Amino acid sequence: MKTICLYFEIHQPVHLKRYRFFEIGTDHYYYDDYENERAITETAQKSYIPALSTMLEMTKMYGKQFKVAFSLSGVAIELLEVYAPEVIELLQQLAETGCVEFLAEPYSHGLSSLANEEVFIEETKRLAKKIKEMFGQTPKVMRNSSLIYSDEIGALAGRMGFKGMIAEGAKHILGWKSPHFVYNCAMDPNVKLLLRDYKLSDDISLRFNDSSWNEYPLFADKYVDWIAQLPEDEQVINIFMELCALGIFQPLSSNILEFLKALPAVAKQRGIVFATPSEIISKTKSVGPMEVVYPVSWNDEERDTSCWLGNGMQREAFNKLYQEADRILACKDRRIKQDWDRIQASNNFRFMTTKPASVGMYRGFYDSPYDAFTNYMNVLGDFIKRVQDLFPMEVESDELNALYTTIHNQGEEIAVRDNEISRLRARLEKYEPTPDAESPKSMKTEPAEKPAEKKPAAKKAPAKKPAPKKEAAPKKETIAKKAPAKAKK
Repeated sequence: MKTICLYFEIHQPVHLKRYRFFEIGTDHYYYDDYENERAITETAQKSYIPALSTMLEMTKMYGKQFKVAFSLSGVAIELLEVYAPEVIELLQQLAETGCVEFLAEPYSHGLSSLANEEVFIEETKRLAKKIKEMFGQTPKVMRNSSLIYSDEIGALAGRMGFKGMIAEGAKHILGWKSPHFVYNCAMDPNVKLLLRDYKLSDDISLRFNDSSWNEYPLFADKYVDWIAQLPEDEQVINIFMELCALGIFQPLSSNILEFLKALPAVAKQRGIVFATPSEIISKTKSVGPMEVVYPVSWNDEERDTSCWLGNGMQREAFNKLYQEADRILACKDRRIKQDWDRIQASNNFRFMTTKPASVGMYRGFYDSPYDAFTNYMNVLGDFIKRVQDLFPMEVESDELNALYTTIHNQGEEIAVRDNEISRLRARLEKYEPTPDAESPKSMKTEPAEKPAEKKPAAKKAPAKKPAPKKEAAPKKETIAKKAPAKAKK
């Protein structure tokens, strides 16, 4: 049975403000709050809210027949929490339906997987923890920023405990193979791979409203027929795109949401179902390893990393940024950690590209890639100065690694101690009940005189009301007589 795996990315960068060279060392706030609020609010109103509302309606119409997956970057979550909390609420409602899966990714939506594996692991685990807190799911499948993938990255995902990854079904890695099968990582066979069908995905996200396209207009029945006509043994069709394709890249006036809403009903007529990534990975065997020596992504026609690291400016900024990785790992300053997440975002490097783009290239307020590079390096210069004020250059890498290891081990020790304290408290409450709860039980199962001799209250009474030793015995008898009276009530 053919299965559609539908997945959407939710990411928005935190835009930098115009930052001058002479501000280095004096101004430590790097962001354009007005642009950030405008961009995320506009995207939420035009895309996220109507698209998620439509999917929530689809779960009510079709039940478990409709399944979808999402991943959110940490920086996008922070923007949504401040400027568009209704998007978070809609995602939480979708999570409660049982028709939605949330994936893990690096918190910053950055390029740490290409530079420092410790940073990559720390970011991914932090985002997975955030997803658990917000949506009640522990991610089992991960996707890297812009679907960046290689054999080494897949092996890292396996080390973190993920069962699978989603990646780009680029022609130069597939060759004669089809993206409509489940593969596995060449370095870790336990990590299964779902490869994006970029043609079927781009038909929706890029070409849907293009009147010059020879398949325009695209209707749900035509689209599902394309899937149904695939060879019988090609069972998994992975359709991955950005959520803002619904409403931004393809405007709502194009009826893109009506097209989406019709897909499950048309698919059911042709015997095609929807499933989440983890469902497909758990039920489908791998047909073999997919060897990816050099990183691939879903960006541009080359499907590689050249849109972020293709020129000297980008590589200079990239190397300068990740030279500070060890110091950041050892740092506990909350503001520096937040700035680190935001300036890592891959969009900052994308603005510097000099490649010609087949689709419109968005550069924010920058006039050129050189303008983007200059502004970013000014921000990076101030950030590095702040980091090095905390960890001077005289501190060697070995010392930083030792410090990071110590901090990491201390965190684990504290967690173990907290668990032990909780366990002992639970035992204390279980084996040492209060005297009031114990008294009636003991009076029912033992003779009246024995509680008078053993009852803790009888021993404590003299301490509360001092009396001569000769009168101690009568006091015990009095208490013993009152205890049964309480039990009768």
